[in-house]
Amino acid sequence: MRRIPPLGALRAFEAGARHLSFTRAATELRVTQAAISHQVRQLEDWLGVSLFDRRGHALTLTARGAAYLRELTPVFERMSEATTRLYAHEQGPLRITVLPSLAACWLLPRLERFRKQHPDIELHVNSSEALWDFLDDRFDVGIRSGLGRWTGLKAEPLAAEGLSPVCTPALAKRLRAPGDLEKVRLIHDTPKDGWRRWLDAAGVAGVDTERGPVFNDAGLALQAARLGDGVALGRLMLAADDLKAGRLVQPFKAVLPNDFSYWLVHPRPLTGRRDVAAFKAWVLEEARR
Repeated sequence: MRRIPPLGALRAFEAGARHLSFTRAATELRVTQAAISHQVRQLEDWLGVSLFDRRGHALTLTARGAAYLRELTPVFERMSEATTRLYAHEQGPLRITVLPSLAACWLLPRLERFRKQHPDIELHVNSSEALWDFLDDRFDVGIRSGLGRWTGLKAEPLAAEGLSPVCTPALAKRLRAPGDLEKVRLIHDTPKDGWRRWLDAAGVAGVDTERGPVFNDAGLALQAARLGDGVALGRLMLAADDLKAGRLVQPFKAVLPNDFSYWLVHPRPLTGRRDVAAFKAWVLEEARR
């Protein structure tokens, strides 16, 4: 009979040891910090050894704890890979989760090209800002905006994000210099400080950035600009098709780099997932176009 401690206790130890933080382990496993601490104590009692040195708020591994982690890490990796291969054998639809604005403005206009290249892969697209738990929610791959650091996920850079004023060609005729933005309606998305940061970078003063409508979605802000409602501070990846088609123009060429970029995210093991690999290769190529 195998001597195996409770799996929940092993998961708590592995996450706590990897992060050297019960708080971060609790966030990853979506339980309380107290639950992680209790499960680790349960494991230490089961093994009869101390795995962590607890001194104040600092958490370090004992020599036995470090050795145990080295043994357990490849076991958890193999379990994760085995689960991924099992999903691959089931081979249902490829489930992707994408930011709403990016889905509407950038991904959907390009999906026909993916379908032509991979007619055997069925896509289920979820539009959401949330960073879902990929194992519990059964999403295979996602696109998110941020700094590229998400626990338990591999993040690959998709595109840097730049911000620049965009508007209809008709409205652009009224804008000869950035100071002329005071004469037109400014369209905002969230966070609302984008216009102030762009104007500061352009060395422009005297433009009231508090006025104008605010949208919680960058795609809606671009739609308002397409309708001639004002000038939006466009996210250039989202505005790319409108700019290429001439529906929108950049009255001024100054681009403000955004701290956040777009990232392709997925669980670390991809073994056996031909459909995920195909989507990953395709979307990275599309972003380079």
